[in-house]
Amino acid sequence: MKRWFRTGATLLVGAGIGASAIRLLSVSGRVEEEEKHGPYPGHPGLLSRVPVVPVPRVQASELTVSPGGSGAVMKYGFPSLANVKTRESYVTSYDPRTRTASWVIEKLNPTSLSGPSDRKYCNFKEDDSVHIFHRSTNADFRGSGFDRGHLAAAANHKWSQKAMEDTFYLSNVAPQNPHLNQNTWNNLEKLCRSLTKRYLNVYVCTGPLYLPRQEADGKLYVRYQVLGRNHVAVPTHFFKVLILEQVDGKGVELRSYVLPNEPIDEQVPLERFLVPIETIERASGLHFVPNIMKRTSNLQAITAR
Repeated sequence: MKRWFRTGATLLVGAGIGASAIRLLSVSGRVEEEEKHGPYPGHPGLLSRVPVVPVPRVQASELTVSPGGSGAVMKYGFPSLANVKTRESYVTSYDPRTRTASWVIEKLNPTSLSGPSDRKYCNFKEDDSVHIFHRSTNADFRGSGFDRGHLAAAANHKWSQKAMEDTFYLSNVAPQNPHLNQNTWNNLEKLCRSLTKRYLNVYVCTGPLYLPRQEADGKLYVRYQVLGRNHVAVPTHFFKVLILEQVDGKGVELRSYVLPNEPIDEQVPLERFLVPIETIERASGLHFVPNIMKRTSNLQAITAR
């Protein structure tokens, strides 16, 4: 299913999501009514009840971090403006409450994916730029049963050893189910890299989600485990938003995925986890589409295959 956005047009996106997340991520078809009249009272979609944190519209200069000084990672804007930090290979917004990033943005192209860097020289390390009260440590993960899951993937930044090493800051990882990290999530990262063969640039925004679940009493609760002495939050889900620039320069394609932080049958295709971008915006308190539309009048959202 493909639907097109143009400046001034109503945002229309279809729905497609994996069975493991569909109960948590149901969204009503009343998108147009909400845009005209505000949130619909008694909206049955679960995510409509998740509070959305407003993001101020502040003009900010672009942060450039890409091989050879080419391009701007933040070309399509900031999903939020709190605790933004630039690294050699990505830009991130850190959440001191959860001890993880709210989002991480990378720019991928064939240049960034090739080079002399070697993962064997990289080690996970504390981020000294984060206050000691609010940072995670390797000890927090030890014996937890969770992997230190990269948000900006190490394999995306082979162009520089420093760039790859920067992805090993613990501020760029979140507790991730080992089966998910080593299989389906890894396959999604590989898909992001493979898309550089078809698109001019691939911008990837990754982050954690903490979604509500209905419990036996019929009420909704957001519950998540925390790890170690520093109480590192374990996300219930992860998202990836892909902004794909057409080679001919005629538009931008948008894909957005949500995966539960649990084992996923490898036979389930990644397309099952495609969701409308508004689903992620509602759940995370982030904004993507308004910023993208400032850069292009031709946005194609892919929400199902």
